[in-house]
Order: sequence, then C-alpha cells, then structure tokens
Amino acid sequence: MTAVTDQDHDQGHPEPAEDGAAESPPEETEASGASPTGSDEEKAVEPEKADDPDDAVPDTDSGTAWDDGLIARRVNETAGEQQPAPVVESRASAPQTATTLAYDGALRSRLDALRELVGLSRTRLDSRTLAEAGRVLDEAAARRRLSGQHTVVAIAGATGSGKSQLFNALAGVTISETGVRRPTTAAPIACSWSDGAASLIDRLGIPPRLRRRPAQHTDAEGQLRGLVLVDLPDHDSAAVAHREQVDRVLALVDAVIWVVDPEKYADAVLHERYLRPMAGHAEVMFVVLNQTDRLPGEATEQVLDDLRRLLDEDGIALGEYGEPGATVLALSALTGDGIGELREALGQFVAERGAAARRISADVDAAAWGLRPVYATSRRTGLSEEARDEFAARLADAVGATAAGEAAERAWLRNANRACGTPWLRLWRWYQDRREPPTGRLPLRAQADEEATARQRVEQAVRTVAERASGGLPAPWAQAVREAAVRGSQGLPEALDDLAARAGLPPGRPPRPGWWPAAVLVQASMTLLQVVGGLWLAGQIVGVMAPNLGVPVLLMAAGIIGGPLVEWSCRMAARGPARRYGMEAERRLREAAAGCGRARVLDPLAAELLRYREVREQYSRVTGVGVG
Repeated sequence: MTAVTDQDHDQGHPEPAEDGAAESPPEETEASGASPTGSDEEKAVEPEKADDPDDAVPDTDSGTAWDDGLIARRVNETAGEQQPAPVVESRASAPQTATTLAYDGALRSRLDALRELVGLSRTRLDSRTLAEAGRVLDEAAARRRLSGQHTVVAIAGATGSGKSQLFNALAGVTISETGVRRPTTAAPIACSWSDGAASLIDRLGIPPRLRRRPAQHTDAEGQLRGLVLVDLPDHDSAAVAHREQVDRVLALVDAVIWVVDPEKYADAVLHERYLRPMAGHAEVMFVVLNQTDRLPGEATEQVLDDLRRLLDEDGIALGEYGEPGATVLALSALTGDGIGELREALGQFVAERGAAARRISADVDAAAWGLRPVYATSRRTGLSEEARDEFAARLADAVGATAAGEAAERAWLRNANRACGTPWLRLWRWYQDRREPPTGRLPLRAQADEEATARQRVEQAVRTVAERASGGLPAPWAQAVREAAVRGSQGLPEALDDLAARAGLPPGRPPRPGWWPAAVLVQASMTLLQVVGGLWLAGQIVGVMAPNLGVPVLLMAAGIIGGPLVEWSCRMAARGPARRYGMEAERRLREAAAGCGRARVLDPLAAELLRYREVREQYSRVTGVGVG
C-alpha cells in the first residue's frame, strides 16, 4: 500500500481510516508517528506502549527504538501484500560506538596547506574568493568528527526518473512514495543499514520522522552494512525549495547516485548544472540508467553508449576498466533487473570506507581549481638584479650622484690650485670673485627646476620597478605589489634630498696628498726668487748695489717661469687623486640613495613577493603539482 503524503492531503485526497478508526490528518500522523487517540495502528507496532501516545515515535538521539513512520507501519499491517517488514532497531539494547573518520597523510597535508593558504591570503583576497575554500575546510573538519564506518550516498535525479522507486528497491521495502503526481518527493528521506549514523543524518538536516530502516534481509544488510541512503527531491522540480534542498544535501554527502531515464538522460540542466561542475567527483559518483524495461532489444546498449559519450564530454572519468572513475549501470527498478549488480557495486564501494575521504579530496581539487587564477602564473616572477640595479641608478641620477662626484673632483682640483698656485694668480682670482658676485635669482630658479625634475625621476623609477616586480603575477598580488611601491614612494624625494645634503661632499677641505708640502715649498721658492731678483734690480737702479743685471734677471726669470711650471705640474699630478676623490663621493651618494630606495620601496616589494611565493608553495601542496 502506498502512503499518502502531505501533498495528497492538500489536494483533497484524504486517506480512509483503517480498522474502523477515525480519520486523522496525515500531516499529524507523519509528524508525530502515531495517532493522538491511540489507534489500533499504534498497537500493531508497539502494543506495550499503546497507552502512551507520546512514546509512539521515539527520539533517535535518546537511545530508544527507531520508528519507521506511517508508510512502514501500514505495510506491516497489510497482510495481503508480500512486503517484508522493516527493521525496528533498538539502540538501547544494542549500543554501538561509531569510529570517527580518519584522513590519510596526503589528504591531511593538503587540508593543512589549504588552511595555511587561506590564512596567508585573507589580507590580499576578498572573502568571496576564499569562500569555497573555507567551506571545504569547514565541511572536512565536520565530516572528520563523524562516523568513518558509514558512507552517505544520495540518490538524485530528475522528475520521473524513478529514483524513489530505486530507493525502495535497494531498501527492500516501500519507504519513499512513488506515483505519477509530480513532484512526489518533497523532502530528503534517509535509510540507514546500521547503527551509529544519527549524527551523520543530523548533519544533513533530515528530521527523525523522515529516517527509515531497510527490510530485514540478513544478506542484504550485511552486504550494505554502513550505508546511509538518502532519497532527494527532484533536482529539476518546479518548487525552488526542493532544488535548494538538493543543492544543500549534495554538498554534504559522500557519494551520489545519479538516476537518469531514457527520455531525459541528455537533459541540459543535469549536465550543465550538476554533472559538468562535479566532473572532479567521478570517483564518488554512480550514473544509473533506469527504466530499461521500456527500451526494446539492443536499445539499452545504444542509450548507454550515448550516455557514456555525454559523460566523457562533461569531463567525467569512467571507471570501466578498473581505473578510478564513475560507475555507469543500466537497470530497471520496476522489474528488479540490474538491482543486484548495483547492490553489489554499492556494497563493495561502501565496504572500502574511502568515499568520504575521496569526496573531501575532490572538493579540495575543485576549490584549488577555482583559486588557480589568483595563485598560478605561467611567467617567471620576482625582481631581478638587473631591475634592482636600474632602480638604484635612477635614484642616483635623481639625487645627482654623478654631478656630486664631478663637483667633488673640481673641489679637489681647486684646493690643489690654491695650495700649489702662484700668489699672483690666486690674488687675481680673488679679485674676480669680488668683482662679479652671483646675483642669486638664476640659481634659485634653476634649483626649483632641478628639484621638480628630480621628483619626476624618482616617481618614474618607482613606477618602473613596480611594473617589473608585478609582471606576471596574478591580479590581486600584482595590485598588492603596486600598492606597496606607492606607499614606499611617499616622502622618498624629500628623503633623497636630505640624504644628498648629508652624504654629498664631506665637510671641510678635501684631504691633501703627501707631496703637497713639497710642491708648496717649491712654489714658495719660485716666488722668493722673483722677489729677490726684483729687489736686486731695484737696488741697482737706485745705486745701492753694484750694477750686475745678469744674476737678478736670471733669478726673476727662474721664479716667473718656475712658478707656473710648478702649478701646472701639480695640476697634472692632482688629476688622479681628484678623480678618485670624486668617484668616492659619487659612490657614497649612490649607495646612500640605493639604501634609501631599498628600505622604502624594494624591501616592501620583496616582502609582497615573498608572501606570494609562500602562498604559491602552499597552493602547490594543495594541488600536488607545480603551478609555474
């Protein structure tokens, strides 16, 4: 006998009362599991508790007996039908402790890497990008705390595919309602073949009134021991709430049996919305072609071949020759043809106790593939030494390191000229400086233009190094690198100006080489010869000294010629030290500018690149392969 659901009642098809009992609303009967008046139906199930209506439906978590609900009770009472009686399990008399699920080392490592990846990426990626990865981690942790001895398998299909009929055939008893009215299944119904699955079913959000037990077949129960089978509403139901329940439960179960029929096995909704996105879950997927009794002759094989072709186009691997993949079967839930083959395959699948881990692993694969655009790259990333050197060179040019070195060289030469030059030449230069002082207006304008140009050079250098550092990075990390460069460039021109003032020319006069005192002494000697010769000639002119033009003229000529000659020699000798002095000043300024740029720009860029390398390594651990 087929029970009447809430929808039947709403459509005006009340169920007639049995054994002369008064009619009661099906909603109350199914919700409570017993008639509030204590009818004969209650006594058929639990005669010892017929006087207490509140005990007719025990709580599944209280340790008392399971209640198979309205449908199963009526099946028991129908003596004319050859339906086996469902099991009424007493968990109080036979307690069983469920062993929690254990992941192997590889899966634990991938989950740890995914958790580390999400933690490192929270400051760089938005929450929507990381939402799926976070959901996978939460579901993996929740599933791990539950039973590892049970495998939760959902039966999903389109309207009229016969999934509820297949559900009943596997259970060996009419549990899920079947009929021509659509949709028939309004809420998920669970059937457990063994104890200890209550927490798993709680996780699916299936209430106790929709939990059933299979028929008392010892062989079948042993074959499918540990199975929790869930009959889902139609995935193409006109009711939005039904589709939402399907999507919710499919994200939580360990495996899925997709039931298709010869008419709708190529339905675009099934392939585009479900099968294609779940292609990575092929190892925990069964695809069953139902209603083969409607196909004549060899049409079943033809439809199966076309179904396999469509699954291959969806990217679903088929385990036809022992390799990991989806299992494709043909059967008829109405006639029972092929049910034994599905039961055997399902029993072997459940006995392996690996579906939950494979499901989690496939979820991790799917989450990693969704994150690939924000982590993977096909180009070499990082900041090369050439780019670093170019950035330092641009900053050195901005602070005028070359000009500072040339100025230091000229200062060294001027100092040498002052020390080794003739007194008369130094006096002339002093006079020229006093006669033509600088006006000050032109240098101020030139200084302002120079500062603006230097600022532009600094900004250009920062933009260039940021583009090179972000080249090839995924968009979020490239944006983070550019933002780090912009933050570091704030105040960089002012810092370089201050640096140039402090690290430019050293205070005081440039150092003098050891030969300078000798050159100064020679130059003083030349000057003394000129003075002696001049005084000698003057004494002869005034008659103080005896006339003798040769010696004073020779002395004066030696001083006049020797002074410039000594000055020229010192200038030639000073070029080498002056050049080295200028290069040293330029080197100090370049190093100071490079250090400032490294501390303000390059180090933040390196930190961002290091963070990206860390997340890329974690992403490689999650995927198990390199990401380029």
